[in-house]
Amino acid sequence: MYEGIKNLKLEKRGTILVITMDNPPMNSPSPEDHTELSQIFELINHDRETDVVVLTGAGEKAFSAGGDIKRMMERYENNDHAMWYYQMLEARHIVESMLRLEKPLIGRINGHAMGLGATLASLCDITYMMAKAKIADTHVNIGMTAGDGGSLTWPLLMGFPKAKYHLFTGEALTGAQAAEAGLINEAVETFEELDEKVYGLAERLAASPRVALHTTKRSINLVLRNMLEGIIEAHLGMETQSAWTKDHYEAGKAFAERREPKFTGE
Repeated sequence: MYEGIKNLKLEKRGTILVITMDNPPMNSPSPEDHTELSQIFELINHDRETDVVVLTGAGEKAFSAGGDIKRMMERYENNDHAMWYYQMLEARHIVESMLRLEKPLIGRINGHAMGLGATLASLCDITYMMAKAKIADTHVNIGMTAGDGGSLTWPLLMGFPKAKYHLFTGEALTGAQAAEAGLINEAVETFEELDEKVYGLAERLAASPRVALHTTKRSINLVLRNMLEGIIEAHLGMETQSAWTKDHYEAGKAFAERREPKFTGE
């Protein structure tokens, strides 16, 4: 069933499936990872031997943080609209398939969650995070619209005023702050406690009545799915507009040159 998944690490613990993003040093998604993330959750829906899913990152530094700045700049320089089209198609599939996933999805946020990592964390059903790790949606900082998930989930989880502040500025929250704001369920101080919380809950849910549990999740997520279907095209359209601005390219260039960007509004 999972033969096509080569980069994401999969581990079965009874009827619990653990998905680990493993791309050192920060587990930032490679193009292959991105493709597999757009496929894995739909595959899990057809896996009758999996009742609960855990999503985490390898190591103790990052859940998933950062992006491929070099690839971003090459896309802009080469005017590669085809690359962008397929990237956005996959981004849509990631968000939609996570919301369509019928099995409970527990986020084990073992370190920093930035960019896509922050979106993945916010789409989990129940999330535990290291208290000192940081989470941020930094789309605006790199000249892009926060359109592929964050602008839907963050306002619903933490309220519109707080979400606007953090999405506008890209300012990070620690795990402790994220828990207080409602962005995650709980922050913990040690990795031992993180595993106790995550796998303790996973085992508890795996022992629950399967049909009742899965249909309860589906009924709750119907609201989110209906909201998403009404706005995802507009969100990704605005993100596409921003992806071809000079400000977006300047953000990538400034990052590569280790300097502050000089935005012009173009």
